[in-house]
Amino acid sequence: MSSVTATAPVYKIPESVLVIVHTATLSVLLIRRADTPAEYWQSVTGSKDHVDEPLECTAAREVLEETGIDAASAGCALRDWGLENVYDIYPRWRHRYAPGVTRNRERVFGLCVPEGVAVRLNPREHSRFTWLPWREAADRCFSPSNAEACLLLPRFAAGGCA
Repeated sequence: MSSVTATAPVYKIPESVLVIVHTATLSVLLIRRADTPAEYWQSVTGSKDHVDEPLECTAAREVLEETGIDAASAGCALRDWGLENVYDIYPRWRHRYAPGVTRNRERVFGLCVPEGVAVRLNPREHSRFTWLPWREAADRCFSPSNAEACLLLPRFAAGGCA
C-alpha cells in the first residue's frame, strides 16, 4: 500500500516591494517581464519570502535575484522611501495568491547605484533591461504605481548616493 503525501500549495504573500534602481544622475533601470509577450517594463518588484521577513531584506534580495546587483556593495545606497501602495492584483497573476486574496501592499524603496553597474538578469523573470532618464522611465512603466514612483525620484534622491 503506497502512501501519497499531499503538499499544500505555496502562495505568494500579498506584501511586496517596489525598488527604483537609479544612478545619481537619475537614470532609472527598467526590466522587461519575460512571462508575457506584451512590453511590460517595470522596476524591481517582489513579495516577501516569509511573513516575518523585513521589507528592507525583501528589497535587497529581490534586487540581487532579478538584476545581480548587491545593494550592500560599495557605492550603493538602499533607502526606504516610507511610501506604500495598495492595489488590486492583476487578474492574470491572482492564481499565485491564496483564494480570495485580491489586493497587495507594496513598500517603495530607492537603490542608488554607481554609473555603469553590471546588470545580470534572471532570464526566467526578465528578458531585457534599459537605463532611461526618470521621466522616460515613468512613461515606459506598465504599472501606474511604478510610474508614479519614477516621477517621485528627484524628491527622494536629492541626497545623492552616499
